[in-house]
Amino acid sequence: MTNVTLSIDDELLKKARLRAIEQGTSVNAEIRRFLEKYAGTRGAREASVQRIVELAQAAESRRGPNRWTRDQLHER
Repeated sequence: MTNVTLSIDDELLKKARLRAIEQGTSVNAEIRRFLEKYAGTRGAREASVQRIVELAQAAESRRGPNRWTRDQLHER
């Protein structure tokens, strides 16, 4: 694997690190994922699955104290 040096604003990197921690990942992993997608090396299905996982994780972090019951979910 090759190392790459980037020039990034200190405040931007700080915010990116905090967001990565919240999402249980790292800035390095997110940059790698972006470059894979950008370069088109990931399959469309894999990218779709990854996006679904990301959306689920984002929804999980925003979930409030209210929880639905099984009956509420299946209410017609």
